[in-house]
Amino acid sequence: MNLFTRKMRLLTAVVLDEDKDKVVKNLLSRGVMDFVHIEGLDAEQMKKVRKSDSSSSSSELSEYRLRIESLFSQADHKIPAISSSDLKNTDILDLDKLRRFIERLTVSTQSIKDRQRIVNQRYLTHEEMLRYIDEKKNEYLDLRVGSVPSRTDDFISRLTQLGSVVDSDGEGLIVLSFKRELSRVDDVFDKFHWTESSDVENQKSALLKAKAKLNILIADDKKDLEALRKEVKDKIGERLDDLDKAWLNVRIHELCSSVESYFSYTKNTTLLSGWVPDDEYEKVYQAIMEATDGRCIIEAKEAEDVERESVPVSMSSPKILKPFEHLVNNYGTPEYGSINPTPFTAVCYILMFALMFADLGQGFILLLVGLIGSWSYKKNPLKKDGLISRYLCSLLLFLGPASMVGGLLFGSCFGFSWIPALWFNYHSVVNGHGGNAYVQDIYDILGITIKFGIVVIYLALILNWINLIRKKRFFELIFDKNGLVGGVFYAVGIYIGFGFVGSGYSTIPNPVWLMPVLIVLIVMIFASEPIDYVIKLRKGHKEKISQLVINTLIESLITILEIFSGFLANTLSFMRVAGLGIAHVSLMTAFQDMAEMTGNVFFYALIIVVGNVLVIVLEGLSAGINSLRLNYYEFFTRFFTGRGFAYEPIGLEGRRKAN
Repeated sequence: MNLFTRKMRLLTAVVLDEDKDKVVKNLLSRGVMDFVHIEGLDAEQMKKVRKSDSSSSSSELSEYRLRIESLFSQADHKIPAISSSDLKNTDILDLDKLRRFIERLTVSTQSIKDRQRIVNQRYLTHEEMLRYIDEKKNEYLDLRVGSVPSRTDDFISRLTQLGSVVDSDGEGLIVLSFKRELSRVDDVFDKFHWTESSDVENQKSALLKAKAKLNILIADDKKDLEALRKEVKDKIGERLDDLDKAWLNVRIHELCSSVESYFSYTKNTTLLSGWVPDDEYEKVYQAIMEATDGRCIIEAKEAEDVERESVPVSMSSPKILKPFEHLVNNYGTPEYGSINPTPFTAVCYILMFALMFADLGQGFILLLVGLIGSWSYKKNPLKKDGLISRYLCSLLLFLGPASMVGGLLFGSCFGFSWIPALWFNYHSVVNGHGGNAYVQDIYDILGITIKFGIVVIYLALILNWINLIRKKRFFELIFDKNGLVGGVFYAVGIYIGFGFVGSGYSTIPNPVWLMPVLIVLIVMIFASEPIDYVIKLRKGHKEKISQLVINTLIESLITILEIFSGFLANTLSFMRVAGLGIAHVSLMTAFQDMAEMTGNVFFYALIIVVGNVLVIVLEGLSAGINSLRLNYYEFFTRFFTGRGFAYEPIGLEGRRKAN
């Protein structure tokens, strides 16, 4: 793992047209080149260069691929994986032949799909009726009991076509219809000379009989739908081998077309360019040389020789930290050459969650959910993400053990103090029974989280200083609110704050060095604008003196206020870690008190179980969200700009984000 983003190189190559296809396939098999359009040629050279015209064919290929994948989906068939050998054995693609093949297969299943559509509509109608009955929304339904003198089968058939449900009741009939279809239903009644029953008992029992009939019809509809799905699956399954071959051929040509869309051409040569990680450069170089038998020109440009903003970013985090890299990517992509935030985010997030949701038993439940969910998704790769997604399951594999460790530290298991605390007993402290020599009350817990917050903020500042040094932005390193001036100002503030608390909130510490340090810091802040003015002046940027004076006063005052309010707010924000931990203990204590008030073993157990479930769901969600918030707003904002863009090479899996 690299603590910084991966070093990149811009590779540019010129190859003969006759070698282009081999080059494309070799690069696809490596899958590490993030292609870009040719840049840097002068105007005269650009006149001789033409762009690829493969965009139309690429879109057509994508359309055919999606149609085949739709057939795969209907047959519950996994999309085949492309191997390097498939690249070498690619057939010439006949789009007309492919179109005819797909259309024949689609037509052969169309009649089944038509029947599926009819049965599905019938199923939805019956479901809607049953829902109205269960919800007692009888105003949407029309229920009648009666009979017709003749042609009963025709009568039932006509009503069924209108979505009505008809059941026999002895010698009579029960008809359940939607009121929205009442006018059409009445026409059928009139045509067949419907006679309403006057039997009161039949009228009373009609709704229950209609509901029973609906349940039977819904069960039959489900069986019919399942049978039709199997029929479609079997029909497509007969041609799965051909579909696999067709998909592989189309996908490979689509990927080749996608790569070629970045190429430029002269009369006899092809020009290509793209970013590759420094550690993969030799492999890509050899792949092009091998495909062309050395008949090519390859040039490499270091990332340092181009603007930082134009270099794609790849973070080389271990696979195990993938869930936390996902958290980082949700916030933004770091600048090229800066710190990789993933390992620091993982440590901070896990520690925050462990402090907020510390319980051995409940943490084990989270771990169990993560394990079962991960196993379920791994067993069924095509399964869609549910409420507990793949990503959440992988995250729970970290958060569950973190919560369990927190439970061991604070002596908590399913909300009870069943185990001895390795650090201090959270339940005893929150409930006013005392703790140990270091932690005796809630204020001590708040103090722990404040200190934890200070460590996190200083970690963010140090990461920011490293980033600024690597970017050679020394002015910001010294004078910025998140630079050295801000860091020293924050240290002085911490000293004053802890000194004030240590004196019992009576006196503010005033050592000899304090005032001179504050004066130097304030002078440096006020001097930052004039120094910046001189730097810009040397670069040819002129500014009025009056504007400089105004900027100095306003910007300096704003910076001082931002340092004071920003650092104070960020530090106090970490009190939410203690707040949620205290709320967690308080909720479990409340459930225990309610359970003890019942005086019944069954209800006692029920309340404890329900209480644990609610706390796991609500407190677990709250702890996860607040850990995320602290990372994003108190940690990331000190060093993470999110101005980069992701390195997305094109390989056999298509364009993807690389680790």
